[in-house]
Amino acid sequence: MKQFNALTHRFGLTASTWLILSAAVVCLVVVSSARACLAQSPDAGPWPQWRGPTSDNHAVAEVTLPRHWDLGTGEGIAWKTKLPGRGHSTPIFVGDAIFLTTSDVDTGTQSVLELDAQSGQLREEFVLHRGTLPRRIHPNNSHASPSMAYDGERLFASFHTDDAIVLTALSTDGTELWQRRVCDFKPVAFQFGYGASPIIEDDLVIVAAEYDGRDSGIYAFDRASGKPAWKIPRPANLNFASPIVTTITGTRQLLIAGAETFSAYDPVKGRLLWQVQTTTEAICGTAVWDDRRVIVSGGNPEAGTWCVAADGTQKLLWSNRVMCYEQSLLAIKNYLFAVADNGVAYCWRTQDGKEMWKKRLFGGGISASPLLADGHVVVASERGEVFLFMAFPDRFESMATIQTGDSIFATPVAVGNRLYVRTGINESGRRQEYLIAIGP
Repeated sequence: MKQFNALTHRFGLTASTWLILSAAVVCLVVVSSARACLAQSPDAGPWPQWRGPTSDNHAVAEVTLPRHWDLGTGEGIAWKTKLPGRGHSTPIFVGDAIFLTTSDVDTGTQSVLELDAQSGQLREEFVLHRGTLPRRIHPNNSHASPSMAYDGERLFASFHTDDAIVLTALSTDGTELWQRRVCDFKPVAFQFGYGASPIIEDDLVIVAAEYDGRDSGIYAFDRASGKPAWKIPRPANLNFASPIVTTITGTRQLLIAGAETFSAYDPVKGRLLWQVQTTTEAICGTAVWDDRRVIVSGGNPEAGTWCVAADGTQKLLWSNRVMCYEQSLLAIKNYLFAVADNGVAYCWRTQDGKEMWKKRLFGGGISASPLLADGHVVVASERGEVFLFMAFPDRFESMATIQTGDSIFATPVAVGNRLYVRTGINESGRRQEYLIAIGP
């Protein structure tokens, strides 16, 4: 109190003025923290975009992960909802609703689906595009692979359609607020389709559209109006990675790898912060990080995992030959989990890439990214197996392996006391998709 009175006397400030200044400082801290972590906006929801509330595929600490279920008997299954069409997007959660995208090749549509989060009931299907599906994509891809994003007010859905990338902003009742043709998207060498998810940063929604054409780039739009904010030109090179934004070494950075580089940009202005000449041409996975380093894995044409400094020194710190092509890595403090294309799980020390352990989980075939939830790593294979193991860096400890449908391409999501899995089940010789809520 004596120090307070001394400062008040020295600078000629009244007690009420000090209270106002203190409140202002608190507000600045809160605003800064909210920008640094989307999860701190209470309106954004528990899983508002690709890679979740903290952009690292970590469920919040309060999540309780179910350990046992049986899709055949229904044991441990809260609900199981049949989905029209097919998509690889992960669900996002908005209030009492779940939103995700799908595409139906029979009707030629690309849509947003709304489900009731508690019961799983399919409430609405909002058709955004009709008759404009790409003529060819990779057989393991879908016409609805990017996940949606939610900024607390608006939903954003991005589709490859009509030889372009088209971004649509919707209200939560499905009303179209604006729609923007991001750019032409006409790959020449390979027609593999599209997969990059839109992300939210500040007042912007950011979309990557990288291909072997002149419009290849990363684009930012004003969330409210759809007005273009900036474009980052990218090499004319087919790439599939979703960008991600985080704070490393005190700097807000938009991270993306591909075109034989690892790059960081200012996410508000779109200017280059640093770039390291490494990685490979085509990257599908999203970058992960710790407090000083960023890491990514890929496999076309060169297979490997690369760790670079995030402080602008442009250093490749370590690399190995392990390939996680479509799936992203999973980082925890000081360590990194990976599940390679051949089904082998790894743990590496982030500092130097030292292998802590490795363990074969399955015979190969994975598109979904590992999820951290309730102290466990959740892994889903393309054959419908879900693996749970402890997130221990010093040893591998399996908790469960549970068949959950016949084929999984979308990354599972954990919210509350449930695990949500988008899976395909073979019915009468045809793949039928379901969203399944596992838990009470």
